[in-house]
Amino acid sequence: MSAPLLSVGPAVVRETVRLAALEVPGVLRVGRSGAALRQWLAGSAVLIRLTGTTVNVRVAIVVRPGQSLRSVAGHVRTAIVVALERQLGLVPGEVTVSIDGVGA
Repeated sequence: MSAPLLSVGPAVVRETVRLAALEVPGVLRVGRSGAALRQWLAGSAVLIRLTGTTVNVRVAIVVRPGQSLRSVAGHVRTAIVVALERQLGLVPGEVTVSIDGVGA
């Protein structure tokens, strides 16, 4: 008997990435900073590319003031990798975290 197949849609992967990033202390929000027009022109804050069971991720975050940017980005990357592996059974490829702003 073979194992049942699981099909995970791109929206589920994007939401899993977003929620994993939000769980990291120091992350104010997943998204872009600045005016609404700039945010709209910059596009989605979470981009994914699925190739079989491998997923490449690019996520933009805004960090709370006073946080170590390098540390927060590293923790976000780790949280995303863990969530993709444990929750979705996907193999994380490249995970890029862009800090798009600090503060409100």
